[in-house]
Amino acid sequence: MNQFLGNFEAKADAKGRIFVPAVFRKLLQLQDEEWLVLRKDIFQDCLVLYPGSVWEKEIETLRSKLNKWNKNQQQVFRQFVLDAERVEMDGSGRILISKRYLQLANIENHVRFLGVDNTIEIWASEKLEKPLMAPEDFAGEIEKLME
Repeated sequence: MNQFLGNFEAKADAKGRIFVPAVFRKLLQLQDEEWLVLRKDIFQDCLVLYPGSVWEKEIETLRSKLNKWNKNQQQVFRQFVLDAERVEMDGSGRILISKRYLQLANIENHVRFLGVDNTIEIWASEKLEKPLMAPEDFAGEIEKLME
């Protein structure tokens, strides 16, 4: 599977439609991805677009770690899928993001698409005007990971 890479600005129209960057659309087409899943990120105030095949693997991984007969674990699974929605690009390469999701990620109209490995994140542009981590913290975390 190819990786999504890049940082692209876009604008949502009044109905919540946003053009997926051409480089991402092309990669999705090359991978024969016909549908996407949109979900609020677990840790950050952004939205995550999963290609259908990636979403299916994520669900499979989550299911394999959960006990079907454990009430709390079933609630975790429900919460994970409750916050997900299937989306498709229209003929122009746009996706429609519901008002609920725009509000969850504090997106008004200017967004940034970030390619993050096998997913695409959608951020309110102003949230990425400064680094997500201080440069010294980032360097320290990379150093620890790579030891």
